[in-house]
Amino acid sequence: MCQHQPPCPPATSADRESARLVAHHPEQGWSLLCNGVLLFEDTGELLPDGRVIAPHRVMTAA
Repeated sequence: MCQHQPPCPPATSADRESARLVAHHPEQGWSLLCNGVLLFEDTGELLPDGRVIAPHRVMTAA
């Protein structure tokens, strides 16, 4: 899928979020990465194989 050199990390990689943006829709709260991962503003992810990664944003004390 990725045509970059060096290639972006695959969706199965721990550093998958460092792939390049293909589409960014902040008004809708999501971005599509080059490796096919949908990244949501709450830090949740939807992988190309349909697996869901729960949000993992660090919560700060108010």
